[in-house]
Amino acid sequence: MQQDNYYDPRRRPPERRDYGERRPSDRRDYGERRPSDRRDYGERRSSSRSSYRDDREPPRRPRTNHRSAGRTAGFVLLYVAAVIGVSILLACVGWTAAGDVLALNKAYKEVTFTVSPGEEFDSVADRMKEEGLIEYKLLFNIFASVTHKKDSVAAGTYSLNTDMDYRALLAGVRANSANRSQVQVTIPEGYNIDQIFALLVEKGVANSTDELKEAAANHDYAFSFLEDIPLGDYRRLEGYLMPDTYTFYTPHDPVLALNKLMVYFDSQMTEDLMSQVESSGYTLHEILTIASLIEREATSTDRTEVSAVIHNRLKNTSATQGLLQVDATLVYINGGKEPTEADKSIDSPYNTYKYPGLPPTPIANPGMEAIVAALHPADSKNYYYALGDDDVHHFFKTYDQLQKFIASQERYK
Repeated sequence: MQQDNYYDPRRRPPERRDYGERRPSDRRDYGERRPSDRRDYGERRSSSRSSYRDDREPPRRPRTNHRSAGRTAGFVLLYVAAVIGVSILLACVGWTAAGDVLALNKAYKEVTFTVSPGEEFDSVADRMKEEGLIEYKLLFNIFASVTHKKDSVAAGTYSLNTDMDYRALLAGVRANSANRSQVQVTIPEGYNIDQIFALLVEKGVANSTDELKEAAANHDYAFSFLEDIPLGDYRRLEGYLMPDTYTFYTPHDPVLALNKLMVYFDSQMTEDLMSQVESSGYTLHEILTIASLIEREATSTDRTEVSAVIHNRLKNTSATQGLLQVDATLVYINGGKEPTEADKSIDSPYNTYKYPGLPPTPIANPGMEAIVAALHPADSKNYYYALGDDDVHHFFKTYDQLQKFIASQERYK
């Protein structure tokens, strides 16, 4: 049986509500909102979210350790200060180092700086620091290594100053440096090889006569006039070291120094002069030997007369048994002293009182006038000469004439 549609008179019918007529109290005016009903979306009220958060656990805020945070901040500040301090220090060091490399802000000072033969670069750097040319030896060494300039340093005396940066200093101690000290040396006509060597050492061109003797004896110089002269004796260059005024470095390489003198000699021996040598009947070596005797014996006014006496004795050996009897050869072998009668007995091939003919080498280095006089003697028959009280040479054909003159002069009494 269906119970849903059964009518029960005991049931009260539902109360009807009149939707057509509303009470003013029930009417809601949507056109006008009350302040209490207005929702402020710009400001959220906590009550509006309370129901949302009631079922959620509020987020926990991390617990802050104020002591640890302070310590960390201190370390950070200390680190920053250290970085800044080190940066400033490095900047200062870098600027100072750059100033040394570039020669900035240095008090001006000129230095005569000498590099010894064979001196190590480390020693050179030490002495540059001592002289105030550089401040940082290590930095200077590094710069020289990087620029490959260590091996270019040459022995010599140089004019340096504190305005020169590292590059200029290294360039300034090279063999061809414009800062290298130079000296002019005048070699007088008639100086022998020992006198020339002593002069070069005195002027700072060479460090010792031994190194010059070594260079003279054993270096094979590329000159045709030396081809027939064997190595081994330094006197083999006697006569070929042309007297003149030369400019040398201080010190100068000994081989190059001697080469300079012979280059000038070679330039003076022109083709015309060499043809005269060939026509003379003597070798160049013999002409130089005769010229050296003339240079040491004669004055500027009687070179050709002295030359004639030497030539006459060489050609006519019967007159004096071929003995030249030139006192200058005795001076050459007795150490430069005034010759004595005892010196005439010295057993030496240079003793022209004992051995006939020319000595084995020139006894000095003659100038061009003596060389020309050796090639062109005066036309005379004289075989003797002697210095008079008037300091002038007098010439004679016979020995008797010579003896009479000597007897008349006070200087021989």
